[in-house]
Amino acid sequence: MSATELLIKNLEFARARTLGLLDSIEKELDPQAVLSWRPGSGRAHVGWQLMHLAITEEIFATERLNPQKEAHWKELWPRFRGGSTPDDDVPSSAMIRDVLKGAREHLLATLREIGDARLGEVPEALRERKLTVRDVFFVLAWHEAHHQGQAHLTCNLYKASR
Repeated sequence: MSATELLIKNLEFARARTLGLLDSIEKELDPQAVLSWRPGSGRAHVGWQLMHLAITEEIFATERLNPQKEAHWKELWPRFRGGSTPDDDVPSSAMIRDVLKGAREHLLATLREIGDARLGEVPEALRERKLTVRDVFFVLAWHEAHHQGQAHLTCNLYKASR
C-alpha cells in the first residue's frame, strides 16, 4: 500500500466517526433541533461544526492544493470556512451528508493525483504556513477529529439540557 493510500485510510477512519454521529442525530425525535443547538450565545452549533469539516475539505481539494480545479459550494465557503461566525441558517442533515460526501470525493481525487512522489512538496497556497502535502494529511485528520469531537460534545450537551 502506498503512503498516500495509508494516509487516506486514516482520513476514512475519522470520517466513519463523523458519519456515525450524523447517523445518531438523524435518529433523534427532532434532528434539526440537535443540529441547531448551541452551547452558548455566539457558539457554533452542531450543523456548523459538521459543515465546516466538509467545506474545509473542499477548500483543500481546490484552492489550497489544486487551484486549477473547479471549486464546489463556493456560496457556502464564507459561512463555514475557518474564521467564519456561525449563523442561524442551520443546514439539514441531508445537506451536510451530501457536502461531506462530495467534498471528500474531491479531496481524495486531488490527493491521489498528487500521490507519493509529491508528499514533501509545499503547495503555493500553503507556503507561508510551510505545510507539505504530507502535513495536509495530518492536519485534515486532526481537524476532523477536533470538530467531530466538538460536535459530539455539543450533541451530548443538547441531550443533557433536555
